[in-house]
Amino acid sequence: MNKLTLIAFLFLFLSACLPKIPGVSLPILYKNDIHQGSILERFKVNQLKLGMSKAQVQNLIGSPSITDTFHNNQWDYINHSTLHKKDDIHYRLILKFNKSNLIHINTSGINSLSQLTDKERKIENKHIRDKQASEKALSKTKILKSDPSTLLFVK
Repeated sequence: MNKLTLIAFLFLFLSACLPKIPGVSLPILYKNDIHQGSILERFKVNQLKLGMSKAQVQNLIGSPSITDTFHNNQWDYINHSTLHKKDDIHYRLILKFNKSNLIHINTSGINSLSQLTDKERKIENKHIRDKQASEKALSKTKILKSDPSTLLFVK
């Protein structure tokens, strides 16, 4: 009985030291995903625009992780997530406000956010095309209004 216990103990001890024993699969302990901080989506971060109010930003991406009392016009969204069998996620989004309007968006620290899905990319491309078309129409309207020699005749 002692020899059997010793062999079982040595087998478990040695198997912990070796990365993998061929032909033998041992149970692996499960590790939970650990999410710390604000969980953001790239699609929503891309919808941020300068001039938005604090309430609009909060409705879009949620409350900031940090609101510093010494820099109360800066919101920091920080995340340090450890995921089981995936790459860890670490990012920092910094938003600066002038009283209540968004004046600066620093997205340099969000490279580890997941990329847009195909559906989200199509929606974002449509939004960009619509915005460019509206800006083009607005600039034509301004040109027509600013040039008094251009007259529009309507029947």
